[in-house]
Amino acid sequence: MDTNPDHIPAVSIRDLEKIFPVPLRRRRVVALRGLSLDIPAGHVYGLLGPNGSGKSTTLKILLGLVTPTSGTTEIFGVASDRVSSRVDVGFLPENPYFYKFLTGAETISFYGKLCGLGGGVLKDRVNELLDLVGLNDAGDRRVGSYSKGMLQRIGLAQAMVHDPRLLILDEPTAGVDPAGSRQIRDLILELKARGKTILLTSHLLEQVQEVCDRVGILAKGRLVREGSLDILTGITEQTEYLIENASPELQEEIARLAESRGARLVKTRQPQLDLETVFLKATENAKQPGG
Repeated sequence: MDTNPDHIPAVSIRDLEKIFPVPLRRRRVVALRGLSLDIPAGHVYGLLGPNGSGKSTTLKILLGLVTPTSGTTEIFGVASDRVSSRVDVGFLPENPYFYKFLTGAETISFYGKLCGLGGGVLKDRVNELLDLVGLNDAGDRRVGSYSKGMLQRIGLAQAMVHDPRLLILDEPTAGVDPAGSRQIRDLILELKARGKTILLTSHLLEQVQEVCDRVGILAKGRLVREGSLDILTGITEQTEYLIENASPELQEEIARLAESRGARLVKTRQPQLDLETVFLKATENAKQPGG
C-alpha cells in the first residue's frame, strides 16, 4: 500500500458486493455487484443511479452502517468498518432529523459536543459554521420553523462541525426550491475550495454537472460508467472547430485551408453531451440482456 498521504484516495472501494437475503420469499436481493472505484482527495464525486441501483447501500457500507457481503472499502487508507475511519467523515442524510425545539446554534453545539468539542472552541465553531452556511440571522430561531433549504444547510453545518476531510451528502438538495438548491451548490463549491472531499448522490443531474469533478453511474448494483465529466460527456467521433475572423466561405473549409487564408484556429474540442443524456444511455444499456 502507498503510504504517502498525498497519494492515498479519500475513498477506495474494491470488489464490493452486497446481497440481502429475503427469507420469507426464499430469494436474495443483490444490491451491489463487484463495485470498484477511487475518489481522489479534494475532489467532488457524484454517485448517480436510478432508485434501487445501490447508491444508498454503498454510502451505508462506507459509513459502517451495513456490512458488505464481500469486498473492501477504505477512507483515507483506513478500513471503513473501523470506528477510527469515521473521525474524518461528516454525513448529511437525505432526510435529516433535528430536534425541533433547539435553535440552529444549539443544534450545531449539540453535535459539536458529541464530537468532543466544548468551551470557547465550540462557541467559535458554531459561529463560524452559521456564517459559512448563511444562517447567522436564523441561528437563534428554532429549527422547527426552518424551511427545507435551511434544514439542509444546518445539516451541512452539523456534518462539518468536527472539520472532517470527507463529506458524504445523500441527496443534499432533495425537496429544496431552486434558490435554496443554488445556495447549497455554492456551499459545496466553497467546501471544495477549502480542500474538502465530497461524495454526493443526487437526482439533479444539471447540478451534478456544475459541481462534480468525476461521476460514477450505477445500475442494478453495477458501475456502468465512471470518469471525469469531460470524458463522459464528450462525443468521441466528432470534433468542433472554432475559427476567429473567418468569412462564411472560409468557415466551410477545414483547419488547413482556414490557416492558409489567414484565419486563426482558436481551439478544437469534442462536442459535449449533457450529463442527463449520458446517465439515461448508461442506465438504459444496463437494462438490456447482458448489460
